[in-house]
Amino acid sequence: MSSLLIGELSPEQPSFEPSKNKELTLEFRELQATVERMGLMRTNPLFFLLCLLHILLLEVAAWLTLRVLGTSLVPFLLCAVLLSVAQAQAGWLQHDFGHLSVFSTSRMNHLLHHFVIGHLKLGKQKKKYMPYNHQHKYFFLIGPPALLPLFFQWYIFYFVVQRRKWVDLAWMLTFYARLLLTYVPLLGLQGFLSLFFIVRFLESNWFVWVTQMNHIPMHIDHDRNVDWVSAQLQATCNVEQSFFNDWFSGHLNFQIEHHLFPTMPRHNYHKVAPLVRSLCAKHGIQYQSKPLLSAFADIVHSLKESGQLWLDAYLHQ
Repeated sequence: MSSLLIGELSPEQPSFEPSKNKELTLEFRELQATVERMGLMRTNPLFFLLCLLHILLLEVAAWLTLRVLGTSLVPFLLCAVLLSVAQAQAGWLQHDFGHLSVFSTSRMNHLLHHFVIGHLKLGKQKKKYMPYNHQHKYFFLIGPPALLPLFFQWYIFYFVVQRRKWVDLAWMLTFYARLLLTYVPLLGLQGFLSLFFIVRFLESNWFVWVTQMNHIPMHIDHDRNVDWVSAQLQATCNVEQSFFNDWFSGHLNFQIEHHLFPTMPRHNYHKVAPLVRSLCAKHGIQYQSKPLLSAFADIVHSLKESGQLWLDAYLHQ
């Protein structure tokens, strides 16, 4: 952080600006200390081991489906679904390593991050000529379905070569080599490519809906210089807890807690959530939590609203 230091406040300067909630900030610091004392920043290794094992079991089950049941339509589609689930869950697991929330050292988190995102799996500015007032309609066609199969497949290779990230490239090549050696003997090259893009299509829909349900529907304004805690609570919302919701979203249904405690292991989010909710209630801040399907519907409603704002700004001047 030293590169970001631009100076020190003089002694007579206030440490809190009037626009920021000093009491909330101080109480959140106390909450952070409480969380540390409760051991909620410590990882349960068994949880993440089981996460990894269930991904590997899904991968094996997908291959065995074709190996044992043959390559007709039903086993083919079942294999695609199993692989899609494995890829989505691997995405949530690499997210854990990326947030340094699994191991106590950054080195180990980064090492496993490379393995999971590299071997187990693999926003532009708006332009005036795009019909953004209809984006809530075409989002279903070109948003979730196209992100991973089309955009990420070529852009990731372009990115790692341009940035000369040769280690990342090597891990990515092992991923494609493993898939080719595993499925081409069973399906042939054309069948493998069909399977690959179906998996990417299903995974892409899963990824986009889950990652956007906590953010797009939230009210985003110009910087009002509020305190950090208030900013996080205004920009994120939760989705109700259940075993399915936790698994389906990789615990990103606890987006509020994830933002407030970004290095906390996700299996502890449900333990700290009541404390965060109490803090919000004390300071009159809304702690937003909604059902999963409502969160999905709010994505579409939000896109419609922002599309109308674009229409008013550029075409109804």
